[in-house]
Amino acid sequence: MAGEQCVFDDAEALARNTAQWLAEKARAATGRFAICCSGGSTPKRLYERLAEPALAARFPWSRVHWFWGDERFVPHNHPDSNFGMMHAALLSGAPVPPGNIHAVPIEGLTPEQAAAAYEQTLRNFCDVPRLDTAPLFDVVLLGIGEDGHTASLFPGQPALDETRRWAVAVVGAKPEARITLTFPALDSARDVIFLAVGAKKRDVVQAARSGDRALPSARIMPLGTLRWFVDRAAASP
Repeated sequence: MAGEQCVFDDAEALARNTAQWLAEKARAATGRFAICCSGGSTPKRLYERLAEPALAARFPWSRVHWFWGDERFVPHNHPDSNFGMMHAALLSGAPVPPGNIHAVPIEGLTPEQAAAAYEQTLRNFCDVPRLDTAPLFDVVLLGIGEDGHTASLFPGQPALDETRRWAVAVVGAKPEARITLTFPALDSARDVIFLAVGAKKRDVVQAARSGDRALPSARIMPLGTLRWFVDRAAASP
């Protein structure tokens, strides 16, 4: 698996530099630019950095589309919602066209219905029958748990073996149901960026980068480039 590792001094430096990198990628692209977002405290600081005036003024908001790699099956205004976190950190204050925000639908649906609806959203957006023919996303941002999970792809869950569907419901792995993109969808990207900070992540980052396939994060194999953006505490040798 491996992938290039970019090491920053601390979590703040990681957020600042990742925000700048993402803005430069989006500005350099022509046409629409699709970002698949992650939840968690590390991405939250990145989103807050993107919202700061100096960077926000140079960001091509009208061309960028926002998706989510996973979502807890809770209302969007719930404290645990990945969408809710990002809305508060970035989307509520940035000039993002409403049609460019593609949140996982929750209201009035079962988890399975929500997953199917989100897959249809993705299919409508990319308009290609197969994810290996052209990248669905320009950038996928991912975290990594201490158990090696990424998005809501947890060790030992059936979702790890899904090859046909783009989004599935994950029920029973955590107290709340979740919706997650599958490996085929997450891999369909020009750039996949893992974000990790803190000494507690060092061992799992090293194991994932060494290709331990017992870890869901180690099974990410994008069409394009894989990178690890980590702080010094989380960096693997």
